[in-house]
Amino acid sequence: MPAEEVDTDRTSVKTYVPGYQKEEWKRQATELDMSLSEFVRTMVQAGRRGFPGGDVDETGETANASGPGERTGEKARPELEPAVVELLSENAYRSWDELASELTADVEQRLETTLKQLEDEGRVRHSPRNGGYILDA
Repeated sequence: MPAEEVDTDRTSVKTYVPGYQKEEWKRQATELDMSLSEFVRTMVQAGRRGFPGGDVDETGETANASGPGERTGEKARPELEPAVVELLSENAYRSWDELASELTADVEQRLETTLKQLEDEGRVRHSPRNGGYILDA
């Protein structure tokens, strides 16, 4: 979609999360000097980029499918569908939190392993003072 056709008007999105989750997001947003809205928006966009299949743009097309700047021209397909169906077939009911926990468990382990490798290679360092990681140039 050409830039001049993109709707940039702001609109609200409502979602429901457990109270403890909202409080954790507020805490993290404060640490990053962000509003809660900015934090959630940033995390959603980061999550979209973190799933297999490439980045998904505002039209629902998959970008970076073959390389930077390339598009498949196809609508993004839900990569989680088989895993969700499998989890739901094991039990009659699963809560949102149970499903999210099951589906993201390996992401946390992979992130930890990747950060450790990058630290070992001297490419990334952790700054306790700043509460995060940074590329070590």
